[in-house]
Amino acid sequence: MRRSARRARLGDTAIAALTVVALGSGVWLLGDAGTDTPPQPAAAEGRPDPGEERLTAPALAPSPPTRIRIPAIRVNAPLMGLSLTPSGSLDVPPAREKNLAGWYESGTMPGETGTAIVAGHVDNTEGPAVFYDLGALRRGARIEVDRRDGGVAVFTVDAVEVYAARDFPDDKVYGAAHRPELRVITCGGGYSKATGYQGNVVVFAHLTGSR
Repeated sequence: MRRSARRARLGDTAIAALTVVALGSGVWLLGDAGTDTPPQPAAAEGRPDPGEERLTAPALAPSPPTRIRIPAIRVNAPLMGLSLTPSGSLDVPPAREKNLAGWYESGTMPGETGTAIVAGHVDNTEGPAVFYDLGALRRGARIEVDRRDGGVAVFTVDAVEVYAARDFPDDKVYGAAHRPELRVITCGGGYSKATGYQGNVVVFAHLTGSR
């Protein structure tokens, strides 16, 4: 799944606003007619009004992330650094590694001021992968990111949304933030044999604590 390349801002770093090269194949679904597609966000989990947003913790000093945990959907996965492909889109973790996510290492580090980006596969040819249940996440859920400095950045989910590829809101997802924010992205929006996954699930979260 690809979209046309446009420009967006990740903090002070400009990248092509392609979500990623591909975050799921859906191939395994074709072999099991009884298999459901990954869960998709409910409308009630959409982004709240700014007045509803929870207290923000102070930004942390920069330190690369090493692991992401999302207890509500049983995610506990190492993080690898992601760069850009020659075409300018965000690269992805190896599809064969089902329990691996990645972060855009030329952008904001999770916990510092700005918009940090984490991406992972929804599935691979063998079945569900690290972010298969991302669409089932709810507002208020906790996301923990281990950091190389030994600390843990704790984020609270503000919204979980799904976008068709043609309508992906680049500025909303990738745009610079005045506080420490996190986006977690995978494929979603339904699946068809002809087109593959039709969009992306995006989790919006902000820093609410550390330890």
